[in-house]
Amino acid sequence: MKRRYVRIKGEGYLKFGILVFLGLFLLCNFVLNAKIQSSNSELQRLKSKIDTQEKMNLSMQMKINELASLDNALEVADTFGLEYNNSNIRIISK
Repeated sequence: MKRRYVRIKGEGYLKFGILVFLGLFLLCNFVLNAKIQSSNSELQRLKSKIDTQEKMNLSMQMKINELASLDNALEVADTFGLEYNNSNIRIISK
């Protein structure tokens, strides 16, 4: 027995529509992947910039602590002819 192929009205349009949908789907998928890759690249660049800034902040904090040390204060006082008087020192905390 042979099967007969029955052609449905609008079958060509349906096949064309499926092909167009598949093409648009693949195109959108490609474009979205490109945008995701671009966003990931930007994220990595910003993370690197943040790490660099954090290292610079740490370095500056160490420099501040060094300049605020008692030895440095005594050295500056000697340079300007001042003398060390512990009763005049006030510690200010955050």
